[in-house]
This record gives sequence, C-alpha cells and structure tokens, in this order.
Amino acid sequence: MDSVTDAKAEAGLYREAMSRLASAVHVVTTKGEEGRAGFTATAVVSVSDAPPTLLVCLNRSIRSAAAFRASGVFAVNTLRGDHESVAQAFGGRLSLNGEQRFGVGEWHEGRLGVPCLAGALASFECRLVELRTIATHDVLVGRVEAIALGHEGPGLIYVGRGFCVL
Repeated sequence: MDSVTDAKAEAGLYREAMSRLASAVHVVTTKGEEGRAGFTATAVVSVSDAPPTLLVCLNRSIRSAAAFRASGVFAVNTLRGDHESVAQAFGGRLSLNGEQRFGVGEWHEGRLGVPCLAGALASFECRLVELRTIATHDVLVGRVEAIALGHEGPGLIYVGRGFCVL
C-alpha cells in the first residue's frame, strides 16, 4: 500500500487530499445592515429538490462571516468559465475587501435583496433555515426561493489549487 494512503488524517494531509477533488466554483453573497458581503466557495451541495434546499460551508474566520449569520438571506452564484477574476476577488487573491469586491463582475439585486452576478450559470437566492457550527465552519442551509439561469456554457472548476474551465 502507498504510505501516504496509510498516513494519519492530520490537517495538512487532509487539505492536500481535498485539493485533489474537482469542485464547481461559486461566489456566495449577502446583504445586511452593514452592506454587501461575499466569499468564494467550492463547498456547496444540493440537499433536496422538495423543497429546493442547498448547503454552503463558510469559514467562520473570514471577515464577512458575521454578515451571513445576521442577514438570514444569501445567494449562491455558480461561476462561468470566464469568471476567474470574480472568484479571485471574492477569494481574497486581489487584495480587495468588502464592497470593493463587487467592482469585479456585474452585480444586481435579486428578489431577496441579495447580490446576484449577471451572467452566472445559475444564481440561487436562499433564505437561511438552519445554521450549524462545526469545527472551523458554519454550515448554512438555505431554502431556495428564487433561481436565475444564465446562458449554458463551461463552468469554472477548482482543482489542484488552481482554476480550470470545464
């Protein structure tokens, strides 16, 4: 057996193994009393289609975490292949903070008042129905109340600590 396969599941090895999982890239946004906030996420999962529900994992250490806990609404914007700059802006790679991040991409207010990305493959506007804290993350469970579909096309994927188009 490969010795890496048999290694104890410690944080560094876990992060390396997770970097090998290809995942769709999303920007999750909200709007509250302090304005708009968002972050880049790959940990987004469908929970149910009846009622439409999805799950997002949010690192509690990011600046915008409190805004998501307080607002009660959020949008999951699934990125197209040509949205890498949006992913980088909301992932902290462009040294932009808060409202500055919304200068990358074209944004409009959705039905629930949350920022939605024009041209996203899909935008899911959600009402928070459950929040659980697990280790370093908040798990947000949202009931989808509105969906906007963009044009079909290749999506942005994150794998091996880099972006690719699929």
